[in-house]
Amino acid sequence: MLLALDLVLQSTYPPTRNPHTEIAVSNVPEDLVYTAEHEYVARTDDPRIVRIGITDYAQGELGDVIFVRLPKKGERLEGHQSFGEIEAVKAVSELYSPLPGEVIDINNSLDDDAGVVNRDPYGEGWMITLRVSSADELKSLMSASDYRSHIGE
Repeated sequence: MLLALDLVLQSTYPPTRNPHTEIAVSNVPEDLVYTAEHEYVARTDDPRIVRIGITDYAQGELGDVIFVRLPKKGERLEGHQSFGEIEAVKAVSELYSPLPGEVIDINNSLDDDAGVVNRDPYGEGWMITLRVSSADELKSLMSASDYRSHIGE
């Protein structure tokens, strides 16, 4: 069964990674924007090029990531279109493109070490680079404070 990366399956409040021992405090960098489905978008030097991956909160909820399926370079994506899957010990989830655009790069190193998504989601654990038609499209995404509220932190 595939689950969307919308990880609202928790019933505890405040959200916890382990409801019996640990209150979640996720790394939510201020310079990124976020989706409700727990993807982040990082700006680059080119305002039309963005890097996409999953958030620290998402990787923590998924657990140990063991496989990531990504699209091919040159593939066109619509906003909210599935662009791949992420498989962890706990679940398999769809990955969704936050914005429409063309895939111009993929992180091939995830083929050899998908666990880097857990260790460094905002750095070496990135997934795709996308060319968007307009940098203005990023305005529709959540700020860091909006995302923290969304995940209950």
